Amino acid sequence: MFKRLIEDIDAIRARDPAARSRLEVFLAYPGLHAVRFHRLANWFWRNKFHLLGRWTSHWGRFFTGIEIHPGATIGRRLFIDHGMGVVIGETAEVGNDVTLYHGVTLGGTSPSENSDAQRNQKRHPTLADGVIVGSGAQILGPITIGADARVGANAVVTKDVPAGCTAVGIPARLVACKDPEAQKAFVAYGTPGDQPDPVQRALDTVRQQVNALAARVEELEGELAKRDAAARESGERERRTQDA
Repeated sequence: MFKRLIEDIDAIRARDPAARSRLEVFLAYPGLHAVRFHRLANWFWRNKFHLLGRWTSHWGRFFTGIEIHPGATIGRRLFIDHGMGVVIGETAEVGNDVTLYHGVTLGGTSPSENSDAQRNQKRHPTLADGVIVGSGAQILGPITIGADARVGANAVVTKDVPAGCTAVGIPARLVACKDPEAQKAFVAYGTPGDQPDPVQRALDTVRQQVNALAARVEELEGELAKRDAAARESGERERRTQDA
């Protein structure tokens, strides 16, 4: 147990440059405290002490502002940075070395019937190893976020994200897919600064096409005006010749 605690602390220090010592992380990082509360609550839950598990989870939420259902499956070295407002649902599965920022929701779909069989169905997301989810992101339903994928801040994800890909926007769209091995570098908030917004890129393309069309229309209008002026001048010459 102590070894796992040290492992969690060192994982936080590796991903947060503001963490200056193990003692600081142990005393002042609510993400670490929330995970420790969850480990206990999950033990109660797996051993059929459901009410005690929920009660322990409730106190974890009270002290940290992070709500993790005791039935959720949490891997090793999870780092919840800042943490306030994070919600992880009952059937969510979180792999190893995952990073979540504040305001993240791993939400579920509602069962069609309020029965034990329906409630036990997979309703929440699965995050594979190494995933980073930016602040305010909502990942909803029994979908899978592949290994080392990135979800940008405030994205709303309702479809699977392949391994090594980055998803941004509402609804989330894939803006880059890399070899998962090349994607392992840590990216704060899951939002690479060099990734273009696909909607903005499409708008830029449309704007360029509209500008090109406007320039062509202006060119044609100029040619038409010259032809009209030449026709009028020719008509004037003919009238003067007839009058003479």
